[in-house]
Amino acid sequence: MSLFRTAFRPSVLTARVRQYATEAAPKTKSNLLPLTLALGGVGGLGYYVYATRTGAASPPLASALNPDEFVTFSLKKVVPYNHNSSTFTFALPPNTSSKLPVASCVVVQAADPEALKDKKGNPVVRPYTPTSAADNTGEIEFLIKKYETGVMSKYIHSLKPGDSLKIKGPIHKFPYKENEFDEVTLIGGGSGITPLYQVITHALASPFNTTKFKLLFSNVTEEDILLREDLDALAKKHPKTLEVVYLLDKPKPDWKGATGFINADVIKKYVAPPSQERTIVFVCGPPGQVAALAGKKAGFQQGEIGGVLKELGYTAEQVFKF
Repeated sequence: MSLFRTAFRPSVLTARVRQYATEAAPKTKSNLLPLTLALGGVGGLGYYVYATRTGAASPPLASALNPDEFVTFSLKKVVPYNHNSSTFTFALPPNTSSKLPVASCVVVQAADPEALKDKKGNPVVRPYTPTSAADNTGEIEFLIKKYETGVMSKYIHSLKPGDSLKIKGPIHKFPYKENEFDEVTLIGGGSGITPLYQVITHALASPFNTTKFKLLFSNVTEEDILLREDLDALAKKHPKTLEVVYLLDKPKPDWKGATGFINADVIKKYVAPPSQERTIVFVCGPPGQVAALAGKKAGFQQGEIGGVLKELGYTAEQVFKF
């Protein structure tokens, strides 16, 4: 053990303070307070050293979620994002977080299962990916777009602070591993950006990331682009590892970005060819877009590879549908 470590061992330091107090200080009552404070400081130092080494100073957060059953959470606040989307923040118990691994999502249902049922009489359940960080303490956030044909999205948009929603998770999607791929292309549409955003923010937060990400994000209008400020900030901060391309179906005359649907020409222009090793394409968007690009999903299963990506030669191992 080094001299420094020996000198600052709590037991050694305590003994030296006591020795000094005995030899140097007059034995009067007025000296009891400084001695008590000194010993208290040594004890505090000893606990600090112990806590720092053992992690006791900051105990790990517990998960507020349960992968096996729904847990009811109260809506804390609603913040409008644009004309048809809002951020919904739900309160979690103190000292807990979502602890969601990347990539994963949760499934939600109405707090009253009788309030929202499908045609077969079963409670409606839908998957959502939070936009808040997995270690965000005491709350979980969802950016949700209201679709006129979306039963759950319309229901959630009807909730007010104080109302509740049942949440279950995590639901594991793709086991992302750092630097497993040289290049990752993320193709998203509308609110399908959320799982792609989860992957991007997680990967780029690491100083050891070397994977290059290309995001092709299609929307109807410029006002429909979700998380644009966040994505632009990430692209500016990581110019060598993130490229973002926005495509609009109905752009305004002053729009200078790409237009139209994501088709074979767009993929050839921006996506690494299927012949390139260590590359993968993530797809998430409206069912019609996913089917056209990569083939229909089979419920929560991937389904067969199809669409434009299959025509261009991409294999099932090179494409993942969220």
